[in-house]
Amino acid sequence: MTVVAASGRVWLRNWLVYRRLWHRSLAFGFLQPVLFLTAMGLGIGTLISRQGLTAFGGVEYIDWLGPGLLAAMAMQTSTFESTYPIMNKIMWGRNYEAMLSTPVSVRAILGGELAWAAFRIGTLATVFLVVLVLFGIPRSPAALLAIPFGVLVGVAFSACLIAFTATQKNDVGFSAVFRFVVNPLFLFSGTFFPLTNLPEPLRAVAWATPLFHGVELIRGSVLGTLDPATGLHLAYLLAMLGIGAWLAERTLTRRMAS
Repeated sequence: MTVVAASGRVWLRNWLVYRRLWHRSLAFGFLQPVLFLTAMGLGIGTLISRQGLTAFGGVEYIDWLGPGLLAAMAMQTSTFESTYPIMNKIMWGRNYEAMLSTPVSVRAILGGELAWAAFRIGTLATVFLVVLVLFGIPRSPAALLAIPFGVLVGVAFSACLIAFTATQKNDVGFSAVFRFVVNPLFLFSGTFFPLTNLPEPLRAVAWATPLFHGVELIRGSVLGTLDPATGLHLAYLLAMLGIGAWLAERTLTRRMAS
């Protein structure tokens, strides 16, 4: 069995588990952006609009906010998919142990999990983009690129998080990830306000974070403002994905052999 075929089997296993809950997941995926955009985009955005829109490139705050939330959703979804579920398959449910007793390899398991993360994030990004359309936010057909950009953001995070999860003996480390990685990135990567409002040292740190590059890609595609820096953003996330996948294969192999 080839690695691709075996990865497909891992993906299929995840789908068979998920298909009982898919309608709930998509319903929540629709409701969450509606609530965020209504409360923050329309509510807070109305107050911001009274002060002028120069800081947001001349667009309404809700239009500026929406794409950033899509990028943050990709990061958060990959975090949830690549921490507790992966640890369950390693330790509690021992799913990977059973898979490795078949012709499925560690590389195939990793490929299947990353493909599954791509599928989950892609479906939620599609739903999110539909919500943005309902709010009249997209400015260009290039907004469709927000879906593959969101998938890239999510899979890059997922690869790194799988590498981390494979090193953990319990779930205590996940709290640190949520509190000191995911939440700060959510707040300080340009999702809610321009980084130009931060002090110079913090701005440099924020620009070096992966979510910032995802926000820039998705916001640029939705608002039709992609620029030459797009290549840099893509290179950053692709490098993160490559390094994360390499580390994930190594740590998973070491963990499953122990």
